Amino acid sequence: MVGLTRRSDDTIDPLAQAILPPANETPEQRTMREMKEAEARRVSERIDEQLKLEKQANLRKKTPVKVLMLGQAESVFQMSYARRAWEEERASWRTVIHLNLVRSVNRILDALENVPETASRVNLLRMRLSPLRRVQHDLKTLLGLARARRCTRPPGPGSSDAPRSGWAAALGLAKQRTRSPGRRSLADEALEVILMSRDDIAALWEDDEVRAALETRGVRLEDQSGFFLDDLYRIAHRDYEPTDDDVVRARLRTMGVQEYRFVFETGQEAGHEWIFYDVGGSRTHRGSWHPYFMDVRAIIFLAPISVFDERLEGEGSGNRLEDSMKFWTTICKSKLLVKVEFILFLNKCDILERKLARGVPFNRYVPTYGDRPNDMPTAARYLRKQFLEVARKRSPEPRRVYTFLTTATDTRAMAAILGTIRSSIIDDNLQAAVLIQ
Repeated sequence: MVGLTRRSDDTIDPLAQAILPPANETPEQRTMREMKEAEARRVSERIDEQLKLEKQANLRKKTPVKVLMLGQAESVFQMSYARRAWEEERASWRTVIHLNLVRSVNRILDALENVPETASRVNLLRMRLSPLRRVQHDLKTLLGLARARRCTRPPGPGSSDAPRSGWAAALGLAKQRTRSPGRRSLADEALEVILMSRDDIAALWEDDEVRAALETRGVRLEDQSGFFLDDLYRIAHRDYEPTDDDVVRARLRTMGVQEYRFVFETGQEAGHEWIFYDVGGSRTHRGSWHPYFMDVRAIIFLAPISVFDERLEGEGSGNRLEDSMKFWTTICKSKLLVKVEFILFLNKCDILERKLARGVPFNRYVPTYGDRPNDMPTAARYLRKQFLEVARKRSPEPRRVYTFLTTATDTRAMAAILGTIRSSIIDDNLQAAVLIQ
């Protein structure tokens, strides 16, 4: 039995008194008390052991890999290395692709508005297709509310509770609304209008007068993301399910800093979480992405070099290629990124090749190109040199920049390149497999 402990003033130590058995305790009461105390010790020991195991697991747990994406390529990463999650999400892109299809039709209608004289058949098609204006608005509403919910705070150390944002959230909301019981969704109603308009859409797109008007105004829908008019009857169908290629070609514009998380399901990184921050977005939001540089392992910069003859949409009258170069200059100058891997994708080379083959003069829009051959390999090599020269002159310290000639819609080739990048980020030793020499 524990004896009483007395202090210098001869009072009883209250801690010692607290563990004394009750006075006049019977043998049966003592047995019951000791059994309860033993059980309490076992519970305490189990809790201690569980806490110990959780602490060890946390120590062993890999820190998520953070990658800054300046341009969208995270979907190719996901379809290649998180296939199950990708297949669950892919069907949700159906609404986005229908929106892309309707937007293309409405762009044609916009281009025809100022045509002084058009054939009666074209005017009739314009009138019959006017309900697609409302369809575009409805589909944008369905997806736009989710797009407005973006990552508005920088990620703190060990952060794992950032909101789902960007196209992932947009698709999630679209899926939820599509499944609302008791009523047809906006997506279902939009599809009905598209199905009723399908033959008229085909007639409009195949009309020679319409094609000539688009050519005169420099509208080349085929060269833009989200072009599906050549796949009209496959996509405008009740049983349509998006393919991987469809999703890569689709366009869902997001604003602000977007965060995407997924866990690798294959390879040496199986079970490892990667976090992508897409900080491209609108030029007006680029001042908000500096906090996302913390702990980032690599920056993947997608520069669409096919846009040399295109203007910015809704953000001034600047040239899109020039805007990419300015953006590249900004990140090269950042002192926060001195030790970060830079991977540069000179993207959309297939579209660049088609434009130059049609005779669009590269030097008209890029005067410094001079009298070099008007072909894709030469133009891509020239642009690579310009981007690397900016990195050399503007970087606070000398750095290596790895450049790839890419076509984002070639999912197999892009997956191979991203696989090389994935390994390099893990190993901190990038070996470019498709390096432009």
